[in-house]
Amino acid sequence: MPDSAALIGFTAAAFVLFAVPGPAVLYIVTRSMAQGRRAGLVSVAGIHAGSLVHVAAAVAGLTTLLATSATAFRVVKWAGAGYLVYLGVRAWLGTDEAAGGDEAVPRSMRKVFAQGFVVTLLNPKVAVFFLAFVPQFVDPAAGSATQVLVLGAVFVGLGLVMDGLYALAAGTAGDRLQRAGWWRAGRRWVSGSIYLALGVAAALAGGRGD
Repeated sequence: MPDSAALIGFTAAAFVLFAVPGPAVLYIVTRSMAQGRRAGLVSVAGIHAGSLVHVAAAVAGLTTLLATSATAFRVVKWAGAGYLVYLGVRAWLGTDEAAGGDEAVPRSMRKVFAQGFVVTLLNPKVAVFFLAFVPQFVDPAAGSATQVLVLGAVFVGLGLVMDGLYALAAGTAGDRLQRAGWWRAGRRWVSGSIYLALGVAAALAGGRGD
């Protein structure tokens, strides 16, 4: 177990990270505004289920592979960027619930969950984050694996709360926008454009070997 000072310090640092909106928050906000609070919260759950995989990978040492191998980093990065572009194209074409058309209520929340999960799973920067950031709060003499698990659980729990608030706020704003004709007509273009922009940004972002 991390000592109390390390736990408090990590929680405070993680809170600051979550308070500053990043690509994951933009994804959640977009989903919530297009499909409502429920879809937004399910996306949050999917995203942080993906975070749990990264925590487990950090404990197992797999994260080191992404941090040290330029090829592995590129493969995961381009796969994640391609997936976001795929979601954007589907939204533009109106062939996915993310398009937010009149059928905005998804056929299955499992698909929304899975998409959030994949978005995080294919984000190598999340894996590298756990390798670079979490060890700063770990005492190697006290059993690093257990400490990483505890800190990872704190990170995911805080993320569920903070990102959940973004989802609720954006979903509420989206509900109000449903009354506007321009939003009903153009939300799939807005959603698709944001997903595409996220994909392009992920592809162009610097990283291992870039």
